[in-house]
Amino acid sequence: MEQDTGERGENIMKKIKAQLDMPIGKLTKVEDFLLSPDKLVMPDNSVKITLRVSKTSMEFFKQQAKKHHTKYQKMIRSLLDRYSKKYRLQH
Repeated sequence: MEQDTGERGENIMKKIKAQLDMPIGKLTKVEDFLLSPDKLVMPDNSVKITLRVSKTSMEFFKQQAKKHHTKYQKMIRSLLDRYSKKYRLQH
């Protein structure tokens, strides 16, 4: 089977391209919901520390982090933040 490279082949390709450029179905305008780049930058107010924890606690956090597809450091940081926020407000 030979490829059609003549005028008929070009017309078919133009029709196909025109069909691909046309929207399919009803269009709905969507408002821009993306944040500007300056709003995406989160201030880093964390402090790096060295902390000794029990082996069982470390195994627990690593296991839970893996189970929930997150990082164990993030879980520990969240726990400390919640704890300090709760008791900071009481004093």
